[in-house]
Amino acid sequence: MAFIYETKNFIVESHERPFVSRTDGGHIRIIAKDKDITDRTKLSLDQAHELMELTMIVGKALQEGMNKRGVPVVKVNYHDMGNWAFKSNKRPILHIHVFGRAKNAKEQPFPEAVFLPARETGFYDEFKPLNKEDVKVIRKIILKSF
Repeated sequence: MAFIYETKNFIVESHERPFVSRTDGGHIRIIAKDKDITDRTKLSLDQAHELMELTMIVGKALQEGMNKRGVPVVKVNYHDMGNWAFKSNKRPILHIHVFGRAKNAKEQPFPEAVFLPARETGFYDEFKPLNKEDVKVIRKIILKSF
């Protein structure tokens, strides 16, 4: 994972094995630092407010940043999941997937919902993560917001 930003309770990173390829809009993950937080019901009100503000800022930065990078992101989707942890008898850790949705997307066509088959299917094998310049641009936009 490529580090993008950090707050008191969360880490923002580019997903190195994305569900949405960079040319389709990109994929960022926001993950709780406290590994005992399995879902949003375990957050304090302060943590919940922090997470909501962070998702808003990160979503805006992903859309603005990828547009600056030539990827026409028209929408951002937010997914709060964690089901796959149960496949390997692990506890989920709260994390939010932030997906950019580009109007010219090929693998994850917009405006269809993001397709999320199991990793073992090979569906994501050719998807590309955000590159270093994408991350740099997105981080700069996030820093302006705080």
